[in-house]
Amino acid sequence: MFIQTETTPNPATLKFLPGETVLGTGTADFPEIDSAVTSPLARRIFAVPGVAGVFLGSDFVTVTKADSAVWDHLKPSVLGAIMEHFQSGAPAIEGNSTSGHNDQDGPDAEIVTQIKELLDTRVRPAVAQDGGDITFHGFDRGVVYLHMQGACAGCPSSTLTLKMGIENLLRHYIPEVTEVRPVA
Repeated sequence: MFIQTETTPNPATLKFLPGETVLGTGTADFPEIDSAVTSPLARRIFAVPGVAGVFLGSDFVTVTKADSAVWDHLKPSVLGAIMEHFQSGAPAIEGNSTSGHNDQDGPDAEIVTQIKELLDTRVRPAVAQDGGDITFHGFDRGVVYLHMQGACAGCPSSTLTLKMGIENLLRHYIPEVTEVRPVA
């Protein structure tokens, strides 16, 4: 098994491409070890000292390191953990992964549907290339709230991506949108 690695815009995060399907559909975000109870793969990666977060995509694994960790020391151990997992035959996640979007009903339901469609077709594929995901959290009085995951969480360029990229895109297609804000 040969696992490729790619840098991401976030220097604390590396994208690992095992050459196999990680999750068939959806994504799974594990921002800390306690959230990884449903993922044998994430638990194995968290067992590597210095790992601060794990994000699973369709064909990639994004790993975020602790501030004190150094990629030159951490990367071989993470590669080994990913390889061991795939050789074990265990699933990446027990149960189902999700699309990640929050549901929102009410008078803005049609606008919310348009926002989610634009995120799914134009935004999420692009940020997946960088090892992350951006999901819909809510819409209130013109403001779209988005949750950033994987390489996007804590990325120095995430504010620029939100304001100059996603906000401009949504405002162009959906006049009711006035602003985009991140949520934790």
